[in-house]
Amino acid sequence: MRILVVNVNTTQSITDSIGEQAAGAASPGTEIVPLTPSFGAESVEGNYESYLAAVAVMEAVRAYTEPFDAVIQAGYGEHGREGLQELLDVPVVDITEAAASTAQFLGRSYSVVTSLDRTVPLIEERLHVAGLSARCASVRASGLAVLDLERDERAAVEAIVEQAARAVEDDRAEVICLGCGGMSGLTERVAERTGVPVVDGVSAAVTIAESLVRLGLSTSKVRTYAPPRPKRMVNWPPAGEGRP
Repeated sequence: MRILVVNVNTTQSITDSIGEQAAGAASPGTEIVPLTPSFGAESVEGNYESYLAAVAVMEAVRAYTEPFDAVIQAGYGEHGREGLQELLDVPVVDITEAAASTAQFLGRSYSVVTSLDRTVPLIEERLHVAGLSARCASVRASGLAVLDLERDERAAVEAIVEQAARAVEDDRAEVICLGCGGMSGLTERVAERTGVPVVDGVSAAVTIAESLVRLGLSTSKVRTYAPPRPKRMVNWPPAGEGRP
């Protein structure tokens, strides 16, 4: 089984971290292929960057020429998962939905701890659209930019733990979801400090994708995610961007 894990930003070190986390969660015999978009922002922390990332992720997958069995979109929030589901005949799993759905097996309520406060509404909207908001106690911001997570990991852990602890104490959350692909690898440390289960979206997405492939299931194509209708595309792809 081969699973593509697509970073939503263009920072290669984050792609590497996401790939390592995914590989650690994968079953024997599952090959993880991390992909970095060829264009876009170095980190995704707002609507403009998110919509740009959606196109970049779809094009990164379209440019991959080898066979694959599933795709994981490794960004928290809205990054065009629906577009991938139209384009592909294999399962597509978004880490936002993977983490939240997994958390609901582990406790009555969950909270998401993410990066900057400006990303909170994007995550809240994504959870609402996905039908996963009813049991979300809160979405909290650590105050760290995505790239800060790499620059000072110790400070990042402290900021994330602080908000996770407040979610448990003040919001009555029983499970914590790490709300950023760049937080991969912090699960155990946050769990030790908070005493509750902590879900990493990348790891959760890998196990869900593997299960869907083994069950022989993929996206329904009868209506919402039917393939795009054939039509003329004007000036697409952009100059220099190949298309398989």
